[in-house]
Amino acid sequence: MALIVWNEKFSVNVKEIDEQHKKLFNMINDLDDAINAHRTTQVLSKTLDDMINYTVTHFGIEENYMKDSDYPEFPEHKKAHDEFTFKVKRLQKDFAAGREVFSLDVMNILKDWLSNHILFMDRKYMPFLSNKGFH
Repeated sequence: MALIVWNEKFSVNVKEIDEQHKKLFNMINDLDDAINAHRTTQVLSKTLDDMINYTVTHFGIEENYMKDSDYPEFPEHKKAHDEFTFKVKRLQKDFAAGREVFSLDVMNILKDWLSNHILFMDRKYMPFLSNKGFH
């Protein structure tokens, strides 16, 4: 069973960003599946690395949209992105050092952060992007 499931309430009405969010949902589910299937350290490491790299790329694209649309809450939004990136990179570093970092709590934190971030931060920029013609 999927840990996190996309539905239309997560849409920001910008096709590119919605597709990226869907992919992030899938990547969290892939990581959760790998953990539950007791995959090797290499598989877990690659899955986590791929998710982090994709997240950083997504944040950059999203931040460019916000800058291009003169979104007034861009600094706060970028700060949230930076804080999350720092946390997941620390998780990645701890895992690489051999620490046991994956748990139901960690996966729920990832799931909750992403869903809450989309619902309560990303959706706030929707009118600004729409006014600039981004769909």
